[in-house]
Amino acid sequence: MPSRPLHRRQLLRSGALATLGTLFAAPFVSSGVLSTKTLDVDALLFDPEAPVGGNPKGDVTIVTFFDYNCGYCRKAAPALAKLVADDGHVRLVYKDWPILAESSVVAAQYALAAKYQGRYERAHETLMTASLRGDTGRFPALLEKAGIDRKKLSADLKTHGQAISALLKRNNEQAEALQLPGTPVYLVGPYKVAAALDYEGFASVVNDARTRAKTK
Repeated sequence: MPSRPLHRRQLLRSGALATLGTLFAAPFVSSGVLSTKTLDVDALLFDPEAPVGGNPKGDVTIVTFFDYNCGYCRKAAPALAKLVADDGHVRLVYKDWPILAESSVVAAQYALAAKYQGRYERAHETLMTASLRGDTGRFPALLEKAGIDRKKLSADLKTHGQAISALLKRNNEQAEALQLPGTPVYLVGPYKVAAALDYEGFASVVNDARTRAKTK
């Protein structure tokens, strides 16, 4: 992984930009063995439980796989948020993929619980910028400071715990089917970007996705 977010030229040189190609249609293949796992494109792009930001009717969809303990995810998050806000026509699908630590799992659970009070993106931004080291029991207070109702957060985590766990499991299965190397990974239209990007990098790939869609 790069030490800092990549811009467009670095992205092309790094080889981190690739087309998804037949991955959207073919079974997951690992070590020459055909798996029973297949990638359900509708579930990937339109899982009703997955948080969505940006323009829900946007002409380009970005699917972001991330971990709250991933330093590269943290570096790229502000640029992605700014691009989505500036562009106005990008649909952003959040795929919490907590693979780095137990605190990643707890953070993802709380962020997804905040969705039930319409505050997922606020929770996401807070957890992306806060230190997650130490006792995970302080996460509710951290989110309360950000304006999230703490009592409702705890109640929703309990009430919707099974749905949240099921979503995290689906996210992981999709990441495995896509053979993702780790976090962050961004699916931008037909492109898979396995690297942190800066603002220019995100804007360029979105533009490429639009151009490719027009030529089909």
